[in-house]
Amino acid sequence: YIKPPAKRSRSSIVKYADVSFNTDLQTIKWLSEEAVKQNKVHKVIIMIEMGDLREGVMGDHLMDFYEQVFQLPNIEIIGLGTNFNCLNGIMPNQDKLIQLCLYKQLIELKFNKSIKWISGGTSVTLSLLLKHQIPKEVNHFRIGEALFFANDLFTGEVFEGMKDNILKLYAEIIEVYEKPLVPSGDQIENVAGIVPVYPEGDYGKTSVRAIIDVGLLDINPKYITPDDDSIEIIEASSDMLVINLKQNPKGYKTGDLVSFSLKYMGALGLMNSDYIGKVVE
Repeated sequence: YIKPPAKRSRSSIVKYADVSFNTDLQTIKWLSEEAVKQNKVHKVIIMIEMGDLREGVMGDHLMDFYEQVFQLPNIEIIGLGTNFNCLNGIMPNQDKLIQLCLYKQLIELKFNKSIKWISGGTSVTLSLLLKHQIPKEVNHFRIGEALFFANDLFTGEVFEGMKDNILKLYAEIIEVYEKPLVPSGDQIENVAGIVPVYPEGDYGKTSVRAIIDVGLLDINPKYITPDDDSIEIIEASSDMLVINLKQNPKGYKTGDLVSFSLKYMGALGLMNSDYIGKVVE
């Protein structure tokens, strides 16, 4: 496996990806130019705006958009797709998915071209699929959260027969000291742009605090939960996370590993971090 450059160029997209999801005509023109240079055919799925207002061509402009893309050399349009839930929480339903399929039919009739794939959304659409509420033309899904965390985004429950604890974060303790609960000195915003506030009852008290070797470069603390209920997350800096061991009843020491359960966005950040080791079993 060769990791593509962190900043994706047109050449790297054509080189590493057979298919890309696109919404912008200029972007597809650039991909076409690069595909011609590399003597490749780059396949495209056009995303259509269906209400969540993240990405997608507006339905009224789809025919003109398709016609212009269709004329580009070394570009093959193989599908239409849409997105739900990711930006404004708009959920998929039968009416929206039927409308997506109608766009496919209109294109096929007008241009006498076959559209192979209809991408009906991400994990949020899976619940409708299991309830047989998906039009038969929808034959592609982009599943991540449901696959790794078994989340039914309609109900908030775990899909039957699946587990939600298959991914864990293990981070090493690099410092353990008893320290005051409240900092001292003049205070401004921290590196995350937050001014921490402390309960009045914490003044004058101490606890055992530890630093572990992950930080905001790797993950947002709100997406992880310590598996040990006695541990409390205090705050993170760029490359370190401070946790409160309270009286340290389990005797944590430097070099020990602390395990955390992950939320989907936490796992996404860790898997894309260049600053953390990865173990796949």
